[in-house]
Amino acid sequence: MKNEKPKQNLEDLSEKIIVQDEILALAKQNSPRLLNKFRLVHPDFFDKISGIQPNLKNSELIFCIYLKLNLTTKEVATYTFVTPKAIQNRKNRLRKKLGIPSDLDIYKWFNDI
Repeated sequence: MKNEKPKQNLEDLSEKIIVQDEILALAKQNSPRLLNKFRLVHPDFFDKISGIQPNLKNSELIFCIYLKLNLTTKEVATYTFVTPKAIQNRKNRLRKKLGIPSDLDIYKWFNDI
């Protein structure tokens, strides 16, 4: 009986890794399915974000996903086919909308949410 529980946890962990890999692959492809997939896997993330700012557009929510995935400015720029400067500007606008202090690392803020 004791052996079944760790096996179940291992299967859960394996499944979580597969799902995270799938989400990262969708992000790298700039797939329109990214938002729905992430919402299914992390519904509490969107509840917290909408509790802070309920009027975010889907494009802003997708950008939040990129930040939650801890992707660098350069990576996001590459995946979304824009310049790194455009990503920096988006980060600054999002920071203002969500009330993230300028002295706080935006990645840390998203990791804590």
